[in-house]
Amino acid sequence: YPTWKRTLARRARESQVKRFCKAQAIQRRLEEIEVTFRELEQQGIKLEKLLRDENESPADQQTQWTNQLLYLVQKKNNLMTEESDLMIAVQELKLEDQQCQLDQKLRSYMNKEETLKTPEDEKAEQEILKQLVEVVNKRNILIEMQEEKRLSEL
Repeated sequence: YPTWKRTLARRARESQVKRFCKAQAIQRRLEEIEVTFRELEQQGIKLEKLLRDENESPADQQTQWTNQLLYLVQKKNNLMTEESDLMIAVQELKLEDQQCQLDQKLRSYMNKEETLKTPEDEKAEQEILKQLVEVVNKRNILIEMQEEKRLSEL
């Protein structure tokens, strides 16, 4: 087993572990966001009830509650934006993983001697290459979406 093949296999495993760790971190953050959403929702419900039921309250108090409610809405919008970014990151990780798998399959076909390749091998190699191009194009679309989103936020 040549050294370069071992190196490629090791790098592939390392990148797979990195993607897995990143996916776990994203999943944890998505769960935290979900919990925070529920908490904000409960706080918002309490504030809305206070605003509706306490018509006799001083104007300062109602203004304070309204400001708190607006702050909660802003916080929720920020979390929704972060959640959207994380979902894009999840899609990107899936495509990255798919690309890595296809790349390994393609390498195995390409490393085969031309004289030993069957017509089925050549057909499979072309199909994998086609799939790889599709995955790269999908990743490119995701990156363009992220860039457009970033520019629109500026």
